[in-house]
Amino acid sequence: MDEEGKAPFTAHLEELRKRLITCFIAVGIGFVASYGFKEKLFQILVQPLLKVMETGDTLIFTGLPEAFFTYLKVAFLAGIMLAAPVIIYEFWMFVAPGLYDREKRLLLPIIFLSTIFFVGGSLFGYFIVFPWGFKFFLGFATEHIRPLPAMKEYLGFSAKLLLAFGLVFELPLVITFLAKLGVVSVEFLKKNRKYALLLFFAGAAILTPPDVVTQIMMALPLMLLYEISILGARIFGKKKTVSETDDAKAS
Repeated sequence: MDEEGKAPFTAHLEELRKRLITCFIAVGIGFVASYGFKEKLFQILVQPLLKVMETGDTLIFTGLPEAFFTYLKVAFLAGIMLAAPVIIYEFWMFVAPGLYDREKRLLLPIIFLSTIFFVGGSLFGYFIVFPWGFKFFLGFATEHIRPLPAMKEYLGFSAKLLLAFGLVFELPLVITFLAKLGVVSVEFLKKNRKYALLLFFAGAAILTPPDVVTQIMMALPLMLLYEISILGARIFGKKKTVSETDDAKAS
């Protein structure tokens, strides 16, 4: 610690390294636990696509090692999902030293809710977005054009969406937490709603595969989540004191 009680930058890097190692170990344990069920897990992951495909259609693999590496990646994806509570916990614990004691008391419920929101976002992608999106894409098939989705491409597509929806569903929690700390206010969120809308579509374009449909299907929930964030900030946000209110009126 220096004279002001602040940890040096190298200490922060060391703390980050330890927490990253813990996350990697958690993902590794999840990977090992999931590998024995890799075929079953892939079968579950592919169900939304199989339900909208015609009878007799199936997935293919075009390279000899493709199926093997796809199953490895499925186990790795499952490992990340299983390790999500640990990853979220380590993230907030890394942030914790920069908070006041009264703010640290919020961490336990935030860690719990962060896990719920992440899982909820992934489930939303799996049960809501996947069926509608796959049905739309397969609608371009004709009598002479048949879809032949490959295992590798499907896994990359679905994994990216699952993780992306899990992350974006953290938005209300993050904004509410920032409002509780006084970093943002309801007025600020309302005033910048149009800019947030632009950022949502730009973010959806980055997080989702390069097609308009999935971008819209992510941007629309983000708009709803932003409105929920405003409501959360209104209910749980930091309340202005009388002096702060008088100062704001005076300015």
